[in-house]
Amino acid sequence: MSENVVSLHKNPPTDPNPVTTLTVVPDPVPTKPVPLWVRSGRVIRAAATHDTTRTTARTVARHGLYVAGGARIVGKRAWDGRTAARYERYMRTAEAAGNFEAAAEWEERGQRFRDARHRRRMDLLHSPLDAAKGAAVTTGMGIGGLVLLGVAMAIATKDATEVVTPLMAVIKFINLMVTIVQVVWGPAVSLAPFLALLALWAVGSKQQAAPQWALPDRVRNGEGEPITPSIVVKALRDLGVPALRNAIKEMGDAGASMLSPIVIAGCGVEVDVTLPSGVSTIEVQSKRRKLAENLSRHEHEVFITIPQAARTVRLWVADSGALDEPIGPSPLVTDETLTADYAKGKAPWGQDLRGDAASLSLYQRHLLITGLSNQGKTAALRSLALWASLDKRVEFRIADLKGAGDWAMFDGLATVLIQGPTDEHVIEATEMVEGLVEEMNRRIEARQTDPAVVFDPLIGIVDEAQVAFMCPAVDADKRPYGGSKATSRYFMAVRKVHNQGRVVDVLMYEGTQDPTDQNLPKLVREGAHTRASLALGTESQAVMALGEKAVNGGAAPHLLRQGLDKGTLVVASDGIAIPKGQSSITVRTHFIGDEDAVAITDRAKALRNSVTTLHVVERGEERDPLADIAAVIGDAPRLRTQDVIKRLSALDGDAYGDWSPGDLTRVLDGTGAEPYKSDGRMVVGRDQITRALAHRDTEDSASGA
Repeated sequence: MSENVVSLHKNPPTDPNPVTTLTVVPDPVPTKPVPLWVRSGRVIRAAATHDTTRTTARTVARHGLYVAGGARIVGKRAWDGRTAARYERYMRTAEAAGNFEAAAEWEERGQRFRDARHRRRMDLLHSPLDAAKGAAVTTGMGIGGLVLLGVAMAIATKDATEVVTPLMAVIKFINLMVTIVQVVWGPAVSLAPFLALLALWAVGSKQQAAPQWALPDRVRNGEGEPITPSIVVKALRDLGVPALRNAIKEMGDAGASMLSPIVIAGCGVEVDVTLPSGVSTIEVQSKRRKLAENLSRHEHEVFITIPQAARTVRLWVADSGALDEPIGPSPLVTDETLTADYAKGKAPWGQDLRGDAASLSLYQRHLLITGLSNQGKTAALRSLALWASLDKRVEFRIADLKGAGDWAMFDGLATVLIQGPTDEHVIEATEMVEGLVEEMNRRIEARQTDPAVVFDPLIGIVDEAQVAFMCPAVDADKRPYGGSKATSRYFMAVRKVHNQGRVVDVLMYEGTQDPTDQNLPKLVREGAHTRASLALGTESQAVMALGEKAVNGGAAPHLLRQGLDKGTLVVASDGIAIPKGQSSITVRTHFIGDEDAVAITDRAKALRNSVTTLHVVERGEERDPLADIAAVIGDAPRLRTQDVIKRLSALDGDAYGDWSPGDLTRVLDGTGAEPYKSDGRMVVGRDQITRALAHRDTEDSASGA
């Protein structure tokens, strides 16, 4: 029908002015039928690009190529076995590596092989005649032996026909063998090619001797692929270093001679690579990502360090996905009987990449831990303090400038606990560190008087120390609390503790974020004996955190994955066992949650007398010595005079920092709470102090009345 269809559309009846409109609908345009060959082509193309088709084609191609690859491998092995090719390769390898002594040795071995081969070939010229003579002699002796055996049988049976019985038995046996061979020969000849192909396929499949595109997805993606010498050599060859590639090419397939034995090391493997002459270790270090990808690993799963041997790099390659698996709980959590020894023991911190326990000595070592936010810095620092708390001699003074309660479990264990991020908290933290300096000076003076005196460890901890360095507050004398100049109170206090605190066991532990010259001055970070870093953003920050020597030696906290490698530290310290020739070690630290931390500090508190924790460092006010003495004694029945003075100094360094035992005796004289001797030591009793305070208050009330 060629006419157009006319439709009438009217407005709804409610419209007061109905209007009729005409809409012309054209006839549909007729479509041409798609030719059959076009439809067939689309179907064929869809089938050819289907995943099942492609997988099937790749499988068929792979198994066919396994046969070709197996033939190549078998042929190469046969050629190596019959010729001196392998000795030539080894000799070229040694020459490329600059080891001319080894090259001469391989040349000598090759010459011995040629001489032995020549002798074998000369022996083949005489072998037919020798074989014929041997066969004649053997046959004659065999026939003679059979005849003698027949004669013996004939004599025994008195039957002359038995003389030929052994000989006929042998003839019948030979005839049977010929018959068996005739029966088996045909099928064997028919099956031999198939068996040969099967053998070649087995060799090729075992060696994955097929192009990469034909291999299964699991292998092509590198999942579970073991690290072998050939894989390491190929990875190095394709690294993009011309001198290395050319040297390996000259070595032929013997490039694996650059490698030490590949050994299992924890959740991965380790191998030393002796680089050829003309290739520097820095060229390999700078291409860590490409090397990891060539080894079918992620960048964080390959670590490159510089051992003691010259021109050598040490590769540690993790098993795929192994570093994403958590390590076990801390011994502090699993062993409730565990105690600590500050001087001789080591804190269980975690595991190294080999899977061995990594323990850190805290003895007379200042500590710095840095890293990006939310990477586990506080947890790593706190776990060390938790271990040290199990030594009852250790005193803590702690300033948590984050104030999130991460150190709240040390209330009743630390003598000072400051928690908060404000300028006021920074001022208190600064005066806490200045109190460490005063105690350090007192100990140094005591050491000058008595060189044999031994002091209990005093550890000052400032978490989120960057808040202190960036604080803009100034004191009454216009001296800034923060900053990195000689006028900065916090900076100078830390520097003084770093300079002299170690020898009298006054130590400084700091945790800080995102190190820069502004929030972590150079003199402070270089004053720490143990430096550890979690994930960082840049290599320059890694140098600030660990030092240039450690980073040049392969330390790379900037290559750790933010958010994924939480708790993984790169440590530079003589307090931890580091493989010989390396300047740092990577440690996966144990995580101790808040509940477990509370349980550990409860055990630590049980080892001590009651400790009164000061939450605010009092400043610039009139002190009541008798009340302060009562406060620092707390719930303990008695306290040594030296400990009373120490706690008073922590309470207010300005008022009590210079106190001696004589000052304490002078204040208590006539109060009825004078120091007395207990177990050979001068102590102050809690009950006596309480009665003295009550008596004084009664007298004050009476005088007031």
